[in-house]
Amino acid sequence: MSRPFRRRRIFDIFDEIDQMMEEMMREMMRELERGTGERRFKRGPYFYGMKITIGPDGVPRVERFGNFDVREGRPLIREEIEPLVEVMERGDEVVVLADVPGVSKENIHVEVKEREVLIKADAEERKYYRRVDLPVEVDPKSAKAAYRNGVLEIKMKKKEGEGGHKVSVE
Repeated sequence: MSRPFRRRRIFDIFDEIDQMMEEMMREMMRELERGTGERRFKRGPYFYGMKITIGPDGVPRVERFGNFDVREGRPLIREEIEPLVEVMERGDEVVVLADVPGVSKENIHVEVKEREVLIKADAEERKYYRRVDLPVEVDPKSAKAAYRNGVLEIKMKKKEGEGGHKVSVE
């Protein structure tokens, strides 16, 4: 007698993702504790996270952020933190939101090109760096940036433009 087919619930998928992430984090922490050869790692903080979304084509997309990664089976710790970023299209504009807490607006540098945004923040305690691909071409000269409560918001009009354009942060 065969067992009845049990449909998977959406929560089962999240449980599986949670288990995978926990195992990845355990492995990363084991590698950090062991060190690799001559090079020992500086003491934290270590930032690592994932954002999982479903694209317009129905395919899941996993985006990693932080200053910790594993390359070729070895832990890699960068000086700059890769911030969590959200890119949205709203009517005739593109909005980029970046999570960059712990820096002042004077230390944030934004450069906008037709198809990408470069975010860089240099402060004594924290450094951020992220190159963001845009879904459509924008007019770099239309870009405006604001920084409030650790969140950087960059708004750009959808248009073709020429070259890059530095943006002052308000």
